[in-house]
Amino acid sequence: MQPLRVIFFGTAELACASLEALAARPEYLIVAVVTQPDRPRGRSLQMQPSAVKASALRLSLPVLQPERARETSFISELEAMSPDLIVVAAYGQILPQRILDLPLHGALNVHTSLLPKYRGAAPIQWAILDNQAETGVTIMKMDAGLDTGPMLSQEKTPILENDNGQTLHDRLAVIGAELLLRTIPRYIDGTIIPIAQPEEGVSYARKISKNDGLIDWNKPARSLFNQIRALTPWPGSFTYLNDPRRLLKIWRVEIGPFEGGSPGTILASDHGSLVVSCSDGNLRIEELQIEGGKRLSVRQFLAGHPIPIGTKLGSIAS
Repeated sequence: MQPLRVIFFGTAELACASLEALAARPEYLIVAVVTQPDRPRGRSLQMQPSAVKASALRLSLPVLQPERARETSFISELEAMSPDLIVVAAYGQILPQRILDLPLHGALNVHTSLLPKYRGAAPIQWAILDNQAETGVTIMKMDAGLDTGPMLSQEKTPILENDNGQTLHDRLAVIGAELLLRTIPRYIDGTIIPIAQPEEGVSYARKISKNDGLIDWNKPARSLFNQIRALTPWPGSFTYLNDPRRLLKIWRVEIGPFEGGSPGTILASDHGSLVVSCSDGNLRIEELQIEGGKRLSVRQFLAGHPIPIGTKLGSIAS
């Protein structure tokens, strides 16, 4: 039997596990990997390849990097490849219907939520921000909408108290790759029939911005605990320390019992303990980083940057 000719679309690190899983199986022939163009990154703003491009090059797979997937010349190039299937994971552009109609078996998407919940760009972060007990991966057949296509399979995973955006991302990437490999054969042979997404329970996970990391100490401790977990490692959660006024990035916290104090007030600051009051309860900071400094444990930080009890942390720069 001839291997299935696959075009893979992906950009972010999340997609690498699915790409590598497909590339390792002889029943799939990846005829092209489509990813976003190289972009300037880091302090030096040097041009860097996407995570998927780097993975594809390691696997000696052909790479295409159109600025826009709707470019006529690019679509013509895909047509010439005669794909049997397109697989998409964290690509970053909506594909036009003309591309979705190219393969004999259509296009499948690896989406990191339990659709129809959390359609959109940041389902992993929003599941944590919204204090969800579980999330998962959905393999769906794509249409021209935003994550609106019929579903083929789902797998759930609990969101643990010690999960953050990175750990949940990594687990879902593996779950998605394994679910994809189980789903494709059963979809191709007709064992799995695509099921329309229910109309109830639809929600959208908008793209996260750097401003989402600003800590508002007037929120409950649980809400801020979820924010700090969800936005690790990017964009990170931050507040401001006065005298002189400097940005303070908060990397890891625990929820503590309510001890009084107005929101944003330091309630304890000794023996490796830094506790901040919230509107309901407080947070015990465990790892933090001052602007221009290194990420440190609270004990290391306080040794070089003592913060007196009663200090107020701010929500806005002034």
